[in-house]
Amino acid sequence: MERDKRLLHSSSFGAAAVAYAEHRPDYAHAAVRWALEPAPGPRVLDLGAGTGKLTATLGAVGADVIAVEPDPAMLTELRRGLPAVRALPGSAEAIPLPDASVDAVLAGHALHWFDMAVAGPEIARVLAPGGILAGLWNVVDDRVDWVTGLARVGGSAAIGPRDLLSNWRAETADAHLPDNGLVARFGSPEQAEFSHGQRRTADSLVAKIATHAGMLVMPEQEQDATLGRIRAFLASRPETAGGEFILPMLTGVLRVRRL
Repeated sequence: MERDKRLLHSSSFGAAAVAYAEHRPDYAHAAVRWALEPAPGPRVLDLGAGTGKLTATLGAVGADVIAVEPDPAMLTELRRGLPAVRALPGSAEAIPLPDASVDAVLAGHALHWFDMAVAGPEIARVLAPGGILAGLWNVVDDRVDWVTGLARVGGSAAIGPRDLLSNWRAETADAHLPDNGLVARFGSPEQAEFSHGQRRTADSLVAKIATHAGMLVMPEQEQDATLGRIRAFLASRPETAGGEFILPMLTGVLRVRRL
């Protein structure tokens, strides 16, 4: 994604911070444990923490977590929902922590927004030797027939290219860990996927989709039309028309070790 477009999309979430906190999913605990497995200690930075979806999961698995988030509205929601967590304003390109102060840096649905030419050295700076950098993404499982149909009806603005299992597998390592000096600081990337799901209704799934960056930057008339098509599709499918259902997902993890 070109730089100006990436900045527009990455700065769009604050306007939907309350809805984001309500409707975005958490992360599979097994995925977070795998991401942290090689870390030399318990100190974890949740970088680009948003409203704290990954922060809460990190706390649940026993990590000593610090959250850093650039958007004031998202940071406010994080502090409201997780008042015991140390949550700081800052960005991946300017991390407000000392050198070698954390054992792992995790980013939930955020690594693709970072300018890794700047953020890579910053992440390496705050990581202790042998520390872990991991990106996590909740991706819908497009091996399921109705999910494939939803992706087709909603388009990439609603079900973004990184939100599909098939695309995540193909794109993640090359797209998010480019060879721009990071190779000298980090080892070879590892990828893994873990079963996950989110209990939804048609209305709450539409509300979740409305928090995606592609939807948030869309002109209002186009957004309404897209969400209308999605509602009609969900109403037409037996899997999603009759109350609660599970949105089938996987939490995908990309992990590298600080050399």
